[in-house]
Amino acid sequence: MSRVGSGAAGRTLLDVLILLPPSEGKTAPRSGRPLNLDALTLPQLNPGRERVLDALVGLCAGDDRERARTVLGLSPGQDEEISRNARLRSAPAQPAAKIYTGVLYDALDIATLTGAARSRVRRCVLVFSGLWGAVRVDDRIPAYRCAIGVSLPDVGGLTGYWRGLLDPVVAEAADGAPVLDLRSGAYGAMWRPTGRTAERTVAVRVLHEQVVDGVTRRSVVSHFNKATKGRLVRDLLLAGAAPRSTGKLVEALRDLKYTVEEQPAAAGRPRQLDVVVTEL
Repeated sequence: MSRVGSGAAGRTLLDVLILLPPSEGKTAPRSGRPLNLDALTLPQLNPGRERVLDALVGLCAGDDRERARTVLGLSPGQDEEISRNARLRSAPAQPAAKIYTGVLYDALDIATLTGAARSRVRRCVLVFSGLWGAVRVDDRIPAYRCAIGVSLPDVGGLTGYWRGLLDPVVAEAADGAPVLDLRSGAYGAMWRPTGRTAERTVAVRVLHEQVVDGVTRRSVVSHFNKATKGRLVRDLLLAGAAPRSTGKLVEALRDLKYTVEEQPAAAGRPRQLDVVVTEL
């Protein structure tokens, strides 16, 4: 069932590239070697990562806590987040799969994946981040606080900053494979597929369907959205689905018993899918 094999240069081919947002909540590890930027995947992003890291650490290590709170959108009760950011270069680091917590990652439950599914989540999932640009789940990072909506001193708005850096990198990471885009709107703006990559991309929205006063209504509900996306990725990984096109990717989701409805999409833009759920 796997598309993994040897290409002309003897490299491994990708099944599907799955794009995820990070979690707002993060678990700070108690132990582990500190961050080593040179060990992260997508090394082309390291100069950009270094600049954002310098700006964030400098902001949080300074004497002006009120400025740091304002820039990061924090309350006085969240000053520990500022202190943690100030120590990012020396703080313990662990795989991103252990750092990112919350509804989506609870449902994905990477820690319980084994065998081929474990290998595939390491290879196929790319997590977008305001601090790192994008990382894989086994990249070792410290816990941090830096949402994509932040505008850092000497860097500016992170969405625009990363967009220019990520454009060539993500397209190269996809390597001709279908792309399943499960990012939220803010993180989706960091990188928008174009050209042939857009033609190979499926963007998913999760809708919660319920009957209210006898009328069927659909809405985007954060909890349902995140939990469903986490389960969807887990199911694809466990099934060993290896779609070679966006059409086969849609078929794979339906084979897994997801209710999928396709929406009109403009030419040159990703296919737009609604996954409809009635309960968690």
